[in-house]
Amino acid sequence: MKLEEINMRDPFIFPHEGIYYLTGTRAVTCWGEADGFDGYRSRDLKEWEGPFEIFHRPEGFRADRNYWAPEIHAYRGSFYLFATFGYRTDPQEESTHKKGTHILRADHPLGPYSLWSEGSVTPEAWNCLDGTFYSAPDGTPYMVFSHEWEDLGDGQICAVRLSADLRRAEGLPFTLFSASQAQPWVKSITHRRWDGPVYVTDGPFLYRKSFSELLLLWATFGAGGYAEGLARSDNGEITGHWTVDETPLFDRDGGHCMVFRTFEGDLQLVLHQPNETPKEHPVLIPIAL
Repeated sequence: MKLEEINMRDPFIFPHEGIYYLTGTRAVTCWGEADGFDGYRSRDLKEWEGPFEIFHRPEGFRADRNYWAPEIHAYRGSFYLFATFGYRTDPQEESTHKKGTHILRADHPLGPYSLWSEGSVTPEAWNCLDGTFYSAPDGTPYMVFSHEWEDLGDGQICAVRLSADLRRAEGLPFTLFSASQAQPWVKSITHRRWDGPVYVTDGPFLYRKSFSELLLLWATFGAGGYAEGLARSDNGEITGHWTVDETPLFDRDGGHCMVFRTFEGDLQLVLHQPNETPKEHPVLIPIAL
């Protein structure tokens, strides 16, 4: 099948040993109950095989909605899926789970993946989503994620150091930047849950352009709808001071992107477009960063 036939949000492409592996959010269950993630594979980025279910909700796993933005990352000989999960709110319980990123593990890019981290790696008291993996030059693992506007009004991109085995967070998360820093091009939205303007952060992804230059792609809203921004660290590391470019990277109603190199060495951006269910599908765009 072609990419335009795959109804998916938040696409992520992982090249490995001559094959491209694609995963993302099942658009059909994006906004309601959900129970798994699918994967696809291709040798040429044109014809895709699948879907193959790479994760299915295990018995006893309480997360039953907001199965979002799975990302495949290789680390220490295994494959890890960073994915967002949400929970049904139960008014009879004193405490409720908030959506957050879990880490899953498998021996193959197409899984099957099983739960690996000790629950959500993001703070339990926060609404978080879209965790992505980053390994510092010294090998220290981090997760970068969005602290959602539901808690803040002005969404943030945050990071937290991970344990060497990727089972838990170590230390406190720290903020890289807020969505409103993308002025003048970022656009606020309104929502009944928040009294006032809302600025969204979604889909962070890190790309090292050179030894001294670290970029972060992220999604929000602009004049043309869903859009992609670009942020830069002043010291080439995740711990630096981050500034957001004054113009969007992409602003034509598509987003939650990542970049990868083809086996021929070309850099490609993949995102979903349009940002409308059930019309969204993965789109590939050659890019130079």
